Amino acid sequence: MSSQDMDSSPVEELRPAISHDRLGGSDGAVNQLSQSRSNTPQKTISVLDVPEKDAEIGKCDNRRCGWLERGLRGQCGLSHSWSLTMLGLLLILLLVWAILYALLRVEVAPGGDLFKLIVLILVAYVSGGVVARLRLPPLLGMLIAGIVLRTCGFFKVQGVYLDIIIKLRETALTVILIKAGLGLDAPALLKLSLVVLRLAFLPCIGEAVAAAFVSYYLLDYPWLWGLLLGFMLSAVSPAVVVPVLLSLQERGYGESKGISTLVIAASSLDDIVAISVFGVFLGMIFSTGDLTQQILQGPIEMLIGLAFGVFWGLVASFIPHRSDNYVTAKRSVMIGAGGLCAVLGSELIHYSGAGPLACIVASFIACLSWKLQGWSSSHNPVADVFSVVWQILQPMLFGLIGAEIDLTILELHTVALGLLVIIGALVFRVIVCCTVLLGSKLNWKEILFVNLAWLPKATVQAALGPEALDQVRTQENPDPLDMKRGAQMLTIAVLSILLTAPIGSIGISVTGPLLLSNEPVKNKEKAVAVNETSMHMSEGTEHANAKESGVGTSV
Repeated sequence: MSSQDMDSSPVEELRPAISHDRLGGSDGAVNQLSQSRSNTPQKTISVLDVPEKDAEIGKCDNRRCGWLERGLRGQCGLSHSWSLTMLGLLLILLLVWAILYALLRVEVAPGGDLFKLIVLILVAYVSGGVVARLRLPPLLGMLIAGIVLRTCGFFKVQGVYLDIIIKLRETALTVILIKAGLGLDAPALLKLSLVVLRLAFLPCIGEAVAAAFVSYYLLDYPWLWGLLLGFMLSAVSPAVVVPVLLSLQERGYGESKGISTLVIAASSLDDIVAISVFGVFLGMIFSTGDLTQQILQGPIEMLIGLAFGVFWGLVASFIPHRSDNYVTAKRSVMIGAGGLCAVLGSELIHYSGAGPLACIVASFIACLSWKLQGWSSSHNPVADVFSVVWQILQPMLFGLIGAEIDLTILELHTVALGLLVIIGALVFRVIVCCTVLLGSKLNWKEILFVNLAWLPKATVQAALGPEALDQVRTQENPDPLDMKRGAQMLTIAVLSILLTAPIGSIGISVTGPLLLSNEPVKNKEKAVAVNETSMHMSEGTEHANAKESGVGTSV
């Protein structure tokens, strides 16, 4: 037998055996083949190796493959680059525009409102990608793109599209809330120390109260409006913090005391507290009942939110069945549609604060049940689905938020007072945070680092910032004073993002190696597991994406 026969015959004879087995035959052919060649020296071939050999990409015999096949196999030598990603997005948006133009014509033609909206999303996406390449949060580029297009007069929200944009924002908020619930790890929360719980609650509440106090005297806000503003500002941004923390963690900085895990776990709870309490105060402010009704509004909203959240979470736990062929897609639809119905439906029954809480509780209950049914505690396919959805909604959300800011009519007085409110609240937050950490085992350098990591604002502010203004706009006879407060709150939200996101991101990167002790991670497998757990916990707040690659993450 020739050497060529020795190399080719095992594979050729094995293929019919595999085909016979796949069609329902036994694996006896394979056993006979192995026995007949037991005395012949040859390389052992696994059944799984055959399809892998056939599936090799980019490899072919030049004598047998034509130039077209070689080009298709190797994708013409193109590499996976940022420019190619941008080109792909441009082509997709052009196709969407072409389909809409065939359906709507005038509105989608150049100069139409829908055409301007598509251009805004495209410019926001590209701007976010450019800023991300500068190692800054991409949401900054998206915000700036919206501000520039609004200031130059290209884009202005008006007409029927105002209602559409409001619903798009609420959809983005729903995705953030679902990610928050899915990101909570119950076993990890049970093991959290009292320091982490204090770090999650007290600085958040302290900053909110401080913002309410400052806005009461500087902006003449009522206490309810001040607390609404405060809890909108008090949420931190894991979308900005997590990527930098994980980079430091991989290099061993702060791992001896678990600082990365401490900050990531506390930030997830911090955001949930801020979002839930914000929803309660929003419902109380826009309640149309008497004084008694306004007092009971908050507790009623919490009860409705908890009840519906537990109910829908249990429904999503049983439907679909875990053995369903499309279980991930159906579970994603169940949680997504249920959460959106909760957010939109709570507004219809005038208990708007119940929706966000129900959304978080439902996704948390469902996620906990799915883990008991066999899903990994460190990986949730439904969370991956909503991460992709967030990547789509993120440029839309931040671009539209920026488009609410017109620099030509923006009052410097409002900007100055807004900055004072932000800075005053942050100073008080730092004081509370230092007080909370004094009883821990952290030294003063590590306490300073945690405070820096506790500063950035981003996705939650972008999602909650326009909520009050949108509520006022939906009223038949809106109060001009409420309209002014809503616009001011949106401006302050944008200012908080532009001020704190770059400072926090750069500050953590620069000061981390200076303030934290460096202990190289000896067990790489353990380090990877810790990173996966940290990323999973941070997914609950934003993020979009938490590695901030391309156009970012994420709350």
